[in-house]
Amino acid sequence: MALYRFRITFEDYDEVLREIDVKSNQTFEDLHRAIHQSTGYNSEYPSSFYISNDQWIKGEEITYLPNQKRIDRGVALMDKVKLLSYIDDPHQKFYYTFNFDRPFDFHVELMKIILDDTPGVVYPAVIRSVGEAPKQFGNILNTPIAPPLEDEFDFLNEMGLNEEDTEDFSEVLDTGEHEEETKPDEEEEDEFGSEFHDDEGFDDEGKMPHGDDY
Repeated sequence: MALYRFRITFEDYDEVLREIDVKSNQTFEDLHRAIHQSTGYNSEYPSSFYISNDQWIKGEEITYLPNQKRIDRGVALMDKVKLLSYIDDPHQKFYYTFNFDRPFDFHVELMKIILDDTPGVVYPAVIRSVGEAPKQFGNILNTPIAPPLEDEFDFLNEMGLNEEDTEDFSEVLDTGEHEEETKPDEEEEDEFGSEFHDDEGFDDEGKMPHGDDY
């Protein structure tokens, strides 16, 4: 039985590639599952292969877990279509989209046709793997949430407050800052007392002296 050796690369991650041998009478679903055996992804998501030209322009579609629109259009199903049915070129290309909701796009290119399979090997078989595949659902769902600092509110606990009291607590701090800006009381006393301080015509006890002029 002849083998097809496909090279599979991510469209957006050139450093990651896989080479997979598949029997010519195996299906597109077999290739679909083999790709994700090599990437570590869960393969159970709607996906499609598209017959492609050298410019990776999408042509006829072959799908897996189709939505109603694809069913209504009569799109061929991966488990029903053998690879040999669409190999017309020794360098046949397929554009492949995995998981339409959070898609990864791949270029799948036939590298060579091997006339005989190797006894004892289970096909499809991944024969070359370069680079680590990106996470299946990207960084958003895989970013851990930073834990709160253990002692973030310890000083409030010591005062018998909780996290909800921080706003009131900050208002108290602000009030204290403004109090520092007020003038000392003695300055106010000097302001009113200066009117009579050191005025001529008054003795040390603040009494008017008796004289001929009065």
